[in-house]
Order: sequence, then C-alpha cells, then structure tokens
Amino acid sequence: MNPKVDFFFDKASKWQKEYKQLRGLILDCGLIEELKWGVPCYTFQGSNVVLIHGFKEYCALLFHKGALLNNAEGILIQQTENVQSARQIRFTNLQEIIELSKVLKSYVFEAIEVEKAGLKVELKKTKEYDIPEEFQVKLDADPGLKEAFYSLTPGRQRGYLLHFATAKQAKTREARVEKLIPQILSGKGLND
Repeated sequence: MNPKVDFFFDKASKWQKEYKQLRGLILDCGLIEELKWGVPCYTFQGSNVVLIHGFKEYCALLFHKGALLNNAEGILIQQTENVQSARQIRFTNLQEIIELSKVLKSYVFEAIEVEKAGLKVELKKTKEYDIPEEFQVKLDADPGLKEAFYSLTPGRQRGYLLHFATAKQAKTREARVEKLIPQILSGKGLND
C-alpha cells in the first residue's frame, strides 16, 4: 500500500467498503500502487494497468488496455463509443466484488500479461473520423481554416472533431464550429 494513495480512500464518502475490497484484491496481484489523476492507479514496470474510480451510481475498475482483454465473462464495459482502449467493470455493492473476486483477479493477471507482451491497442486514425457537415462547409469555404486545422496534431484534430460531432442538433454543431474557429486559426487545441 502506498500511503500517498490513502487520502483517496480516506476522503471517499461513498464506496469505502467497495474501494477497500478492490484495493486489497489488486494489491494481491503484485502491482505497484500510485496516485494518478487523483485516483489509485496500479502499475506494472511503470505501465498503467488498472485504476479504481467511483461515480454517483457505481464504482469501477478501469483497465487501461481493456480492449485487448478476453471478455469471456462479458463484464467489461466500453464507457462511450469514443473510448478506444480502456474498459470498465462496474460495481454497485460490495457483494458483487466479493462474488467476482476470482474473476477480477484473472482480469488483472491477464492485463499484466498484456503489458509483459508489450501489446498495444490499435487506435483509430484521425482520418477515419467523420468530419461533421457543418465543419466541412467551413473548411471548404476558408482555405486558411483548412490549412490551420490540418496543421494541428492528430490528437487536437480528433478533439475538435469529437467535440463537434457529439452535438445532436445541427444548430449546436454550427455554434460550436463558429465559436472555435479563432482557436483553430491560432493553432490551439480544444483545451489549450
């Protein structure tokens, strides 16, 4: 146990029993406990394997390369369609964790083997993402904008495309595009 991580468990107002059970289970698998992104993260030879986090309705284990795990039990969840690598296992009570202990350990050991083998998740390339029509119209009409957008790093391009595409209404997509054109022209990413 890493004392720097204790604050996460001590401050938790919800899921304390579940967190304690998950912590013990993961530490039994020989991983190193660290604090990353404000949550307990467990590593193997410096690589992130799994973390514990919680939300209002559930707490979860998140496997960083969960897409590579054999999901024979059918319990790994892709949080959203845009999450390419990570997968979660969600819990709403302590009993679920206790009942799944052996299975959870097998997932952790499999995730360690993924790291030992040096496997990587094949990520979708930026050019494979759809460009929302509202943004494509602006790119076609403004060569400077087009040049500025394609000069951005692939990650920044993806950030914009996902942000534009997640709006359900055309009006909202148009407003997002208009608002962010100056930022694109200045060579900045969505969150810069």
